[in-house]
Amino acid sequence: MKKIVYVGGVGEIVEKKSRFIATVTPVKTEQEALDVIAAKKKEYWDARHNCYAYIIGQNQEVMRCSDDGEPAQTAGRPMLDVLLGEDVYNVVVVVTRYFGGVLLGTGGLVRAYQGATKAGLEACAIVEQSKGRMLTITTDYNGYGKIEYILRESRVPISGTVFGTDVEVKVVVDESLLERLPQEIADKTSGTARLTWGEDVLYGDYKGEVILFQE
Repeated sequence: MKKIVYVGGVGEIVEKKSRFIATVTPVKTEQEALDVIAAKKKEYWDARHNCYAYIIGQNQEVMRCSDDGEPAQTAGRPMLDVLLGEDVYNVVVVVTRYFGGVLLGTGGLVRAYQGATKAGLEACAIVEQSKGRMLTITTDYNGYGKIEYILRESRVPISGTVFGTDVEVKVVVDESLLERLPQEIADKTSGTARLTWGEDVLYGDYKGEVILFQE
């Protein structure tokens, strides 16, 4: 399942007195990624290296990485491999190295840049994407409690509720529930609840908040 960085973060590790600072940032375009890289190079202008990797597009249409002066294949590519292993996209990571005076060797560099990238990702809020469909459920107040129970038991995220003469509950229904959920609602409300289907979406759930993604 593809994942997206919802909130970026910064992680840091130290290897033999060298500091590796990983800044992970969500982006939507390659130009945004390049702007982030340029900004980090300006911010950490006194660092020995600012290596980077980024992936743009759900199908990984654009992937780039740079060793920024480190020995070939010891920084950028290992960083990119971590991103690929985590199935994240639309993300850029810049790992800044302040040299500590001790050479790490090629193997040590690979481990350090990968470790820093993982530390950066651990500091982020990462959300899994799922396929679903928007649904508006209209019910009377008697049926609202029953519907709320069904949604909670099936872990269907609610994107909004409007209380008026009736109650309108807007939800995102995972594709695995498209057949079962309507039948459960009909059974519990004796067919009185009205279902209005919307568009297919990619969505995520972050701390109870529904996030809709652009395909």
